[in-house]
Amino acid sequence: MKLKIVASVALLVCMGLTDQAFAVNQQHLEQLKTAGSCPRCDLSGADLTQMNLGKANLRDANLKGANLTQVNLANADLTSANLEDAVLDFANLTGASLTAANLKSASLANANLSFAGLISANLEAANFQGANLQFTNFRGAHYRLTTLPSGVVTSDKPYDWSLERATDRQCNKFKTANVPGTTCSSN
Repeated sequence: MKLKIVASVALLVCMGLTDQAFAVNQQHLEQLKTAGSCPRCDLSGADLTQMNLGKANLRDANLKGANLTQVNLANADLTSANLEDAVLDFANLTGASLTAANLKSASLANANLSFAGLISANLEAANFQGANLQFTNFRGAHYRLTTLPSGVVTSDKPYDWSLERATDRQCNKFKTANVPGTTCSSN
């Protein structure tokens, strides 16, 4: 009986700590709202829906689990930002820098990422369904179970993989033997 009580108390304590771990820092949120920038801020779990954060400096910011639906992040600096589990559906990320950003399990459905840089970004299990990826730079990005704009889910993708292989000849140039996900799909 005592073991059940101890286990229940431990579970409740852990649940309380988890809620605190995803609580947004209110001072950082106010700084973002007033200054339009907040590098290295903890905005985890924040609701930033429809905010205008164009050209914002969010370098190294923690936006884990944040709701950024329909937010304007055009030309924003999100270098090394943690956007794990964030929702960026219908967001405008035109020209944004997401170099080395963590987008693991993030949703970017119908987002505009044209001219954005996702160099060396972690895109594991990210959802890009319906997204505009025109002239987006994915050099060195990590793809694993990533949903592409067409709805196709990737397996592991190598460094030199690209969404823009127009012909089989170009596709075979980068084909790696016995590595899943390295062949181009025919339309």
